[in-house]
Amino acid sequence: MARIKTLQELFKRYRRPGDIVFAILFLAFSLFLLSQIPGETVWAKRTKWFAQPRFWPTVAIGGMVLFASLHFIGSLCSKRIPGRWREVGFWLKSFEFVAYFLIYVLLVPQLGYLPATLAFTLFLCVRIGEATPLNLGAAVAFSISVVVIFRAFLQVKVPAGHIYEALPDGIRAFALTYL
Repeated sequence: MARIKTLQELFKRYRRPGDIVFAILFLAFSLFLLSQIPGETVWAKRTKWFAQPRFWPTVAIGGMVLFASLHFIGSLCSKRIPGRWREVGFWLKSFEFVAYFLIYVLLVPQLGYLPATLAFTLFLCVRIGEATPLNLGAAVAFSISVVVIFRAFLQVKVPAGHIYEALPDGIRAFALTYL
């Protein structure tokens, strides 16, 4: 038979290193979003209050502020766990991959969608330490699949690469349309 948990057990906090930093950042972000409501939404005349363009965003962001505040208060009251800055440093490491993606976005108009996507997936495969022949082959297959699906089937307009200008006429027309 399952044991019934007490109210204290149900609401027990399991704090992690960096929790207070996350609580501060999330509360600040929530307050920033709340401060933007008047400039980003309107209060329409002769409209029911629950149908107002400003109502539901305010309710949602107000909930964010409420729960972020409760999280912050809970973090302040909880026992401190060492390793906060090591945890924050771990979070910041993810920006390395944001930088890789931004470089990829800058390279697409220069190299073209297919060459940039191939380079990006192969580079990431090597970067994360999974550069086996099978994984590199999967990266190439994935790149080609993505380009074919987005350019040929979905007709997504992606800037053609400047490098395509150097191709012969027949191949250039194909590359500009499908690659």
